[in-house]
Amino acid sequence: MNFSKVIAGTMTWGQWGKQLSKQEMINLMHHCVENDIHTFDHADIYGDYSTEADFGHAFAESGIDRNNIELISKCGIQYLGKSRPELKVKHYNYTKEYIIWSAENSLKHLKTDYLDLLLLHRPSPLMQPEVIAEAISILKKEGKIKSFGVSNFTPNQTDLLNKYVGVDVNQIEFSLTQHTAMHDGTLDHMTLNNIQPMSWSPLGYVFKEDTEQTRRIHKQLGAFLDKYNATEDQLLLAWILKHPSNIIPVVGTTTKQRLKDAYAATKIDLELEDWFLILVACQGHKVP
Repeated sequence: MNFSKVIAGTMTWGQWGKQLSKQEMINLMHHCVENDIHTFDHADIYGDYSTEADFGHAFAESGIDRNNIELISKCGIQYLGKSRPELKVKHYNYTKEYIIWSAENSLKHLKTDYLDLLLLHRPSPLMQPEVIAEAISILKKEGKIKSFGVSNFTPNQTDLLNKYVGVDVNQIEFSLTQHTAMHDGTLDHMTLNNIQPMSWSPLGYVFKEDTEQTRRIHKQLGAFLDKYNATEDQLLLAWILKHPSNIIPVVGTTTKQRLKDAYAATKIDLELEDWFLILVACQGHKVP
């Protein structure tokens, strides 16, 4: 798996966010690739099942060599929206037929012959691991996916699936303000089982909320800006990247400078005590 050190998340590229035009998407793709961000993270449901197709139309005209990028998608969530009015309730579908159909649909929309990685978007209480394994085996055998993983799965759920089919990746919520995966065994489990961690929402809610906690974080980050010649969002990413499980952040911004800054954060190596000072600022108390 040759993913970039920072992954471009596309959830807000389309109808669920900036509603970028085809040309704007082409320009953003080129900007990402030129700044060493060559992996793009999708899910079938983004934009009410429209963003993959919007991206695919842009990619087809971008002139970017498919061999120079990686495409990730997720399946399984049956999302209530205009695109699927027949649904009665949001739910998960992990039947063999649906997984294969969804992956093939993503290929068609993204204008590609294969996905570098297919993820199950969220765990379902009704999922049958042997059925999932059969679907993934077919997709791999036909060359439609290269790697397989999960998203938002616990260690036990991952183990259940891993008994039947190899799990290469687990994409979880992880940030300074949502770091329970460091303490509940999730990241340790991935390290032990050679599973690549990816982090969605890697900046957490530091810039979204004004609380006593976020003010403490801003104060501590501010004290390091000159020392590391970095922005606050770069320091938040550097904090994640310091973890020995080698987490890859999935960055959802469509702002070109912030994408460039995000990759530059991979060059920042926080000193040990500085890493802990940032953690303490978040927790509001010293470590045990």
